[in-house]
Amino acid sequence: MASNIPMIAVIGSGKNEYPSLSVPLGRWLAENGYSLINGGGGGVMLSTARAFKSVKNRTGFIVGIIPSSSDYFPPEESKPHYPPPNYPNQYTEIVIQTHLHLSGSRGKMFASRNHIIILSAEKIVALPGGNGTQSEIELAIEYKKPLILLSQNDEWSKYKKHGLIAKTVEQATEKI
Repeated sequence: MASNIPMIAVIGSGKNEYPSLSVPLGRWLAENGYSLINGGGGGVMLSTARAFKSVKNRTGFIVGIIPSSSDYFPPEESKPHYPPPNYPNQYTEIVIQTHLHLSGSRGKMFASRNHIIILSAEKIVALPGGNGTQSEIELAIEYKKPLILLSQNDEWSKYKKHGLIAKTVEQATEKI
């Protein structure tokens, strides 16, 4: 009989890894029986997945929701969809390829994979990031998902009435 392993989304910068936050968080999730879901790219996604995968005898998986590198085309103009360069990262274990190409400041639009990431997670942990992370935070609020805002510099303080604030990984994991 299959068990339902809770899935936690870790969102954050696609460029910067923020290893002091992402590495211990990724390990903690793996050690405590969770699965990890993210966008399958670089930065926080890569660092958290690498740390998660380094844990031996874990029960959870790393799920990546992968964007398309091309715009959506109606069926009559159908063209192949390919992931952007460096997607998925080498630590992603379950790859969900999509036709969804929007991200960044357009990450709340319907052609964004961010909806799938947020809706699939039991809880969301937001690390420092840019427009894409902000759009994911706003989707978590709209979908009424439990949200943990993990930042050492109050980067997400404008969302504090919608989420739990954590300045350390220990504080964040207490809220998961």
